[in-house]
Amino acid sequence: MRRIVWVKTFIFLLLMSIVNVADACTGITLKTKSGQTIVARTIEWAGSALNSEYVVVPRRYNQQSYLPGMKREGMQFCSKYGYVGLSVESHEFVVEGLNEKGLSVGLFYFPHYGSYPQVLDKNKPFTISDLQFVSWLLGQCADVSEVKEALKGIHICAVDPRASTVHWRVADRNGNQIVIEVVDGKVFVYDNPVGVLTNSPGFSWHMTNLANYINLSAGTTQTKTINEMKVNSIGSGSNMLGLPGDFTPPSRFIRAALFATSAPVLSDSHSTILEAFHILNNFDIPIGAQFADASQIPDIPSATQWTTATDLSGLKIYYRTMYNSHIRMIDLNKINFSIVHYRSIPLDIKKVEPIEEIPIK
Repeated sequence: MRRIVWVKTFIFLLLMSIVNVADACTGITLKTKSGQTIVARTIEWAGSALNSEYVVVPRRYNQQSYLPGMKREGMQFCSKYGYVGLSVESHEFVVEGLNEKGLSVGLFYFPHYGSYPQVLDKNKPFTISDLQFVSWLLGQCADVSEVKEALKGIHICAVDPRASTVHWRVADRNGNQIVIEVVDGKVFVYDNPVGVLTNSPGFSWHMTNLANYINLSAGTTQTKTINEMKVNSIGSGSNMLGLPGDFTPPSRFIRAALFATSAPVLSDSHSTILEAFHILNNFDIPIGAQFADASQIPDIPSATQWTTATDLSGLKIYYRTMYNSHIRMIDLNKINFSIVHYRSIPLDIKKVEPIEEIPIK
């Protein structure tokens, strides 16, 4: 069974290195009227099912990082805090999660722009793989300030150097949020005031690119008079005419920033969670959109494999999947991380989305 898992992981990493089907993750941030932070995101992968699981990790759980070649020779780490994460391909590869202190960490693909440092023998005890970096931060840190401190002296690597690099979004319950990128072997940390993240190019480029859309805003253009002729808006929401609608990371970043900042500020976390899911509906990618040749389309219903929304103060993770659009929730308040056992459970038990028939009388 263990051999099967690593074979699947190797195939997944190989696909990441040769197929441009993974770079479509989109993250947003919303606030409630009382200032509670909700972070939400999608994860896309059009190559095959990611076999995602939710993972419950107790305090004092020991792990060791993989190094290139899937060698378990990297940093050993023990979780100070318990957490719940969502994984891809292997339960050890958590890409989105929340710990008991209200720290959220998410991995986003970052192809062609990131580059990790070379793995040296002397640095192996301080080297963590990019696919285990989320687990390490969730287990070690309570807030963004501790994350910044923990990054000092840490080396990040890929288990397969041919695979795509990644970057990370980190947020805490106090509203602090950063983006972590590794470029030319150096770690860069950016404050994230808009609370949005997609993929390549780098985060600072996306922030600069926002200026190209400064003319866009919520609302409808007012009637204007041109040579005594009244000209009316052709439809509501016309102040956003020119909003990019394609699937590229720059276009999704702009849409996400404008949708999130124009969203109504709601009174409670529950309604804000639902609003986050509504906004992220705009970023679902139909499975055929990324393949010019229809014969290459895999047997999955969507490139958007799952969507999450996380209540950092309420310590709850909500998710839905491409197989089941019902929103499900994991409440960390009900988990005693000092005694719970490590576990990993598939997000979907059945790979068929239920359709309920409404009786007509």
